[in-house]
Amino acid sequence: MYLDYKKHLNAAQYEAVTAKDGPALVIAGAGSGKTRTVVFRMAYLVERGVGPGNILLLTFTRKAAQEMKNRAEELLQKKLTTLSGGTFHSFAFSILRRYSSALGYPNGISIMDSTDSEDAIKTVKQDLDIGKKDRSFPKKKTILGFLSKSRNKELDLEKILEKEAFHLRNYLEDLQKISSAYAAFKKDQGLLDYDDLLFELERLLRENPDILELLQTTHKYILVDEYQDTNRVQARLVKLMAGEAGNVMAVGDDAQSIYGFRGANVRNILDFPEHFPGTRVIKLEQNYRSCQPILTLTNKILENAGEKYAKELRSERKEGEKPDLIRVMNDMSQARVVLAKVGELSKIYPMHEIAVLFRAGYQSYSLEMELQKAGIPFQKYGGMRFSEAAHIKDVLAYMRLVANPTDQLAWTRALSCLPGIGPKTCKKIYTCFLRGEQEPVKKLCAKNNELKKVINTLDELRLKQDKPKEILKEIIELYQPILEEKYADDYPRRQLGLQELAHIVSAYDNLDLFLADMSLEVPEAKQRGQARDELVLSTVHSAKGLEWSAVLLIDLVEDRFPSRHANANPEAMEEERRLMYVACTRARDYLGLFVPENIYNRSQETSIPAMSSPFIQELRESSGETCTEWQETYSGGIQEKKPAPEAKRGKSSGNRTGTLCNHQIFGRGQIIAHLPPNKYKVNFPGYGLKTVIADYLQMEE
Repeated sequence: MYLDYKKHLNAAQYEAVTAKDGPALVIAGAGSGKTRTVVFRMAYLVERGVGPGNILLLTFTRKAAQEMKNRAEELLQKKLTTLSGGTFHSFAFSILRRYSSALGYPNGISIMDSTDSEDAIKTVKQDLDIGKKDRSFPKKKTILGFLSKSRNKELDLEKILEKEAFHLRNYLEDLQKISSAYAAFKKDQGLLDYDDLLFELERLLRENPDILELLQTTHKYILVDEYQDTNRVQARLVKLMAGEAGNVMAVGDDAQSIYGFRGANVRNILDFPEHFPGTRVIKLEQNYRSCQPILTLTNKILENAGEKYAKELRSERKEGEKPDLIRVMNDMSQARVVLAKVGELSKIYPMHEIAVLFRAGYQSYSLEMELQKAGIPFQKYGGMRFSEAAHIKDVLAYMRLVANPTDQLAWTRALSCLPGIGPKTCKKIYTCFLRGEQEPVKKLCAKNNELKKVINTLDELRLKQDKPKEILKEIIELYQPILEEKYADDYPRRQLGLQELAHIVSAYDNLDLFLADMSLEVPEAKQRGQARDELVLSTVHSAKGLEWSAVLLIDLVEDRFPSRHANANPEAMEEERRLMYVACTRARDYLGLFVPENIYNRSQETSIPAMSSPFIQELRESSGETCTEWQETYSGGIQEKKPAPEAKRGKSSGNRTGTLCNHQIFGRGQIIAHLPPNKYKVNFPGYGLKTVIADYLQMEE
């Protein structure tokens, strides 16, 4: 007796599950029951006489494949032993192992793990005599990462460096030599690394039509999960194996394609109907996660997307509050307002059901400090905890030595960064400071200029007794060359952490108090990875696939969300929009969007006005429909912000050149040009030309 599919599925899911032969694309909106649809599709095929061995399920994790297979077995009440399910790479390995001789591997193939690959990079680097005495030369793990991205994105190594590691462009020629030598090493040894699996499978199928035909005959029905995350070679493999019959069902969501940095290509899902003529497109728009007010906002985010599959997520949960749009004075007060909001929400939801999301790991540093001071345990996913970052520990070690020259651990940490300084020398210097002996230290400094510079700087800072921010400023100048050499692979990214540290320290007048707050550590917070009732901090990338009752999204200003790298690249900006959509669709019941009006600028050592994220600007145009706007007050609370009359809000469009206006931060200025649809270029005396959204200007009629 067949399963009652109509009873268990909504209309769109039923249409996908019971689709006839031929290509089908299931656009599964966030929270729309994608996994359920795939599971029932497998059960439906088996019940209709398709042998489990004729079904191929391709996923991105073993766990996902196993879970889907198990759930299908539970539905059918029988084992699907012969059903092929797994990742693209595990499937590729199973085929290559069987037909290795056809590819020129008569003794079979051996797969290298990441450690093997790094060791091979080290070997060829030594054989080529490259970077031997250059401490700034990229590490073997970093080199392997560049080579992997080059393969997965199918881009030249030069373009990878231009986009992701411009500071290492001088090493391009050496890295190209290593790349060629690494490929030759693998070929000579009969080895394949993780990335080789897919390309070698493609070569096998193109060079051996008989093997391709056999696979097409065996795997008559192909199901691909998370199709928006496939790269170019994965899409080509699906096309090859589907053959003329084209019995392939791809399930995914173009609006959740956010892994372009790994090589995922959103064009694969957008162009699927072109790759597979006659494709049936089925949209899953019934959302089983969020209340309708949250979905109304997420639908609005997608409205202005470029190329897309238009969809309108809807929920049977019509009740619920509109998302909050909370404007805070600056990124430091943002942390305090978020902390207060977490306190409110914790009275309604367990702490582990509340998540604070952000674009990049460093953006949570101020909040981490506030949480530690408040004794609130948290777990962080994506990016490193502020207190665990090596470069932050280095700089804090120098600051600790200003406060206390007899801190042995700080001496060890700070001086180990210097060439020619080992544990014995560190201990000797510590002992001299402990005993007040200066001569032995002077002798050591005479032999080591870097050590001399460090000792002299620390001595001067102790005598000056400056404010913590002045101390940090000089220490960062001292540390910069060390940072660039010790962390040559990614020091530009680490500098963002130092900027955030400078922002945090600017609120302190006392060095000891600052160091004490930085040293605070909630004991429970160290127990990561366990099921504990802790607040969740996460990057949006790490949050994909997860959900919480309440989500707070911070730093929604230009250059932070979207990132500064996206502004000049339309494709990157489209991915940032999808990232925003993914972030907001993680929330079930409550969504809070935080927009600092000022952000700290280290070079100017002050907060400067920030431009709202373009996604927030779009939402504000329909704020009455999508969200409730709040403004932080000078007393530290928030109050609802009522829309000002249109005339005062500067909503009128058109040429206002020469009109005088007023801005809350910049004061009085004169409009120089209109930038459609809703921005003006304004000259503010003392600040210069600024581009400002009309809403923030009060016109002098």
